[in-house]
Amino acid sequence: MYTRAAVTLRELAERLQCRLEGDGAVEVVRVAAIDEAGPGDLTFLSNPKYASKLPATRASAVIADDAVVKAPCAVLRTPHVYLAFAEAVALLMPRARPAAGWSPSAHIEPSAQLDAGVAVGPFAVVGARARIGARTILHPHVTIGADASIGDDCEIHAHVSIREGVQLGHRVIVQDAAVIGSDGYGFARRPDGTHQKIPQVGGVVIDDDVEIGAGTTIDRPAIGETRIGAGTKIDNLVQVAHGVHIGRNVLLAAQVGIAGSTVLEDAVIMAGQSGATGHVRLGQGATVMAKSAVTKDVGAGEHVAGIPAGDAAEWREMSVLLRRLPELRRTLATLEARLAALEASLGRQGRGFPL
Repeated sequence: MYTRAAVTLRELAERLQCRLEGDGAVEVVRVAAIDEAGPGDLTFLSNPKYASKLPATRASAVIADDAVVKAPCAVLRTPHVYLAFAEAVALLMPRARPAAGWSPSAHIEPSAQLDAGVAVGPFAVVGARARIGARTILHPHVTIGADASIGDDCEIHAHVSIREGVQLGHRVIVQDAAVIGSDGYGFARRPDGTHQKIPQVGGVVIDDDVEIGAGTTIDRPAIGETRIGAGTKIDNLVQVAHGVHIGRNVLLAAQVGIAGSTVLEDAVIMAGQSGATGHVRLGQGATVMAKSAVTKDVGAGEHVAGIPAGDAAEWREMSVLLRRLPELRRTLATLEARLAALEASLGRQGRGFPL
């Protein structure tokens, strides 16, 4: 649930470090889309595609950069429009947090440690020797395994499972139904063709300021650890396999799949439904485009696309050529027919020569 807090434009400009053009005494109470905003609303213009809608907006103020020459309302000027928008939402529509304490229906093992300000919702379970940091929120039906450790100011949403021994840093957000520390996919083939499960007894470490999307799974390895670096943001329905190491400030969009022991260095971006096979390395700042499959190492800063993934510019060129194949085939057939007719004509004149 969100609350609303009225703020003057003067105060908002100071908090967002924007340059105010207009009446600083005007109050705003929420952020709204440019074509839906009304009096008391703050809107923003970060995409030139929507510039034509600005003259008709009824908002009390707009966040915009210096490229916007004129507006029908007050303007908060900044070169970082989208960032200021995100900060404005947090200021104007803060989330209401539950009161500290725990529901009578929650089960908390006596050996667990809950620091000051922790809130535990109905039917949540906190295992033996688990530690929950200050002001962390456990929503209903969350399960925290034995010996798990969760830092300060985290928020763990409903039906999340954080398995035994998993470590979360500070300010980590885990969205609904994510599973952290599930067994990695590891089996040894027996001589008779059946499979022996390899015990998955390694660890999972999630560093500070990571967000993990709904339905995402992060597996533990047989040995060693799976690690997610600080500031990384993971979308919904992502699979991070056993022993994967992900660096800082990585972005993984929905339905990304990363196979075991793969390394993503800092600031890698993987777009929706892309994947990486096991034991490969994606260098710092590499980008994998949507629906692509990485099967070999990707260098720092490279942009790759396709199946298997290769240079993105080459992939775009091949995609264009692929769409032209029917046209090229017809052109080739026409040229072959003309060549055959020319050869036949030369043959009738007795002047044939090899081509």
